[in-house]
Amino acid sequence: MLRFALALRFVTLVAAVGVGFGAIMMFWLGAAKLAGGMNFVFPAEGTGAQSVITAVMEATDAFLFGLVLVVFAYGITFGFAIDLPSAVRAKLPPWMQVEGISELKNTLIEIIVVYLIVDFATDVAEVEARVSWDMLLKPAAIFLIAGALRLLRNTRSEDHTRADIGPARASGSKER
Repeated sequence: MLRFALALRFVTLVAAVGVGFGAIMMFWLGAAKLAGGMNFVFPAEGTGAQSVITAVMEATDAFLFGLVLVVFAYGITFGFAIDLPSAVRAKLPPWMQVEGISELKNTLIEIIVVYLIVDFATDVAEVEARVSWDMLLKPAAIFLIAGALRLLRNTRSEDHTRADIGPARASGSKER
C-alpha cells in the first residue's frame, strides 16, 4: 500500500509537463508580440510610439510569466516527484531551490501582482484620451492583493520566529 501511495507522486509529473508546455507557449507568445511590435517600428501610416511600447510591455510580461512557469515546472518535478541529492541541490541557484508548496503559491501570487501592474500600465499606455476614475479599480485590486500577500508573509514569519525563539527562551530560562 505504501509503495502505491509513493508511486502516486509521479502523477505530479503530468502537471509539471503541462506547466512546461505552458511556459513554451508563453515564450512563443512573447516572441510573437515582439515580432508584431516590429510592425510599429517601421510604420506604414498613422501608428505611433504608443503601439511599440504596448507590444514590448506585453511581450515582457509574457516572457516573465513563461520564466515563472519554468520555475513552477522545476519546483513540481524536483519538489514532489523526484528527490535531488543534497549535493546537486546545493549547486542550484537560490531562485531554483523551492522549499515547498507554500513557496510556489507565494511565487504565483507575486507574478499575478506583477502581471496586473504591467496590464494596468499597458492599459494606461493604450489610452490616448483622459483616464477615467473606473480605471483605478485595477490598481486598488493590485494594492489589496499585495497587502494580503504581505500579511500572509508577516503572519508566517511571526509563527516561525515564535517557534524558533520558543526553545531558546526555554533553555535561557533554565540557565537562570
